[in-house]
Amino acid sequence: MRRLALAALLLAAPPASAQEAAGGGALTIGRLHYEGGGDWYANPSSLPNLLAAIRRQTGLPTTPREVVVRLGDEALWSVPYLYATGHGEIRFSEAELEVLRRWLRQGGFLHLDDNYGMDASVRRELARLLPGVTPVEVPRDHPIYSVVNRFPSGLPKIHEHDGKPPEGVGLFLDGRLAVYYTHETDLGDGWEDPGVHDDPPATREAALAMGVNLFAYAVGYGR
Repeated sequence: MRRLALAALLLAAPPASAQEAAGGGALTIGRLHYEGGGDWYANPSSLPNLLAAIRRQTGLPTTPREVVVRLGDEALWSVPYLYATGHGEIRFSEAELEVLRRWLRQGGFLHLDDNYGMDASVRRELARLLPGVTPVEVPRDHPIYSVVNRFPSGLPKIHEHDGKPPEGVGLFLDGRLAVYYTHETDLGDGWEDPGVHDDPPATREAALAMGVNLFAYAVGYGR
């Protein structure tokens, strides 16, 4: 019941379109409402907190909260950063994959953040999304690890899950990081309100700082 209530809240709260959310040029994040049964609406406080951190750390104008976007919505074309999370299955139709390919090739940035339980379906769908493009571990000298905040050791570890090291997997289009998959870290949990997971302040700050870097890279900040 709690998951259903969270989904209803997210669908009701965001503006009808990214353009309306932008409020005169402010930037926003698209929360991907995907099919397959996974809880796409997980971590409801995460993206408002990340958007606030982006404002504080970069001075970029951002909206107070994210916009819920389905592939095929006109709002997709107004968001530079598309975020997907959850604990279960994610699945795209062929028509959705074609839309997503076009959006990525026009400069969009997709961040898939495993909230524990998405890994198998994410890897399957990425193979369908860009066949022939090999997923690779993003090197530590890539700008996502330094554009605003420095992460010389790469992706920070936020939550333990299976106790494995964090994995930041990328798909590159013409040399540009277009898709970034975060596994065995759960940045979204670290972005939530402090009392949700009781993470130490340093852990939560690291998660938000990494999120700021990802958004900054997506919008070309500092370039």
